[in-house]
Amino acid sequence: MSVHVLMYSSGVCPYCTMAERLLKSKGVEEIEKIRIDLEPQQKALMMEKTGRRTVPQIYIGDTHVGGFDDLSALDRAGKLEPLLQGA
Repeated sequence: MSVHVLMYSSGVCPYCTMAERLLKSKGVEEIEKIRIDLEPQQKALMMEKTGRRTVPQIYIGDTHVGGFDDLSALDRAGKLEPLLQGA
């Protein structure tokens, strides 16, 4: 699987962990993580890019998926795997 996955996260975020688990169960081997708790300037960038202030914020390729609820809704709708395959 070659599509780039980026996740804004923090160290104490259960939804970040669940999102990572879901992505890995779909065969995603590498997730680029930006820790907004360790790099506060990244939080401002994330909010600017996504319009949201909560983590996780997940990008699959150039597509902003949103948070864990959005990710699992995509999965339930059968749309997550095509996105991960770059469709």
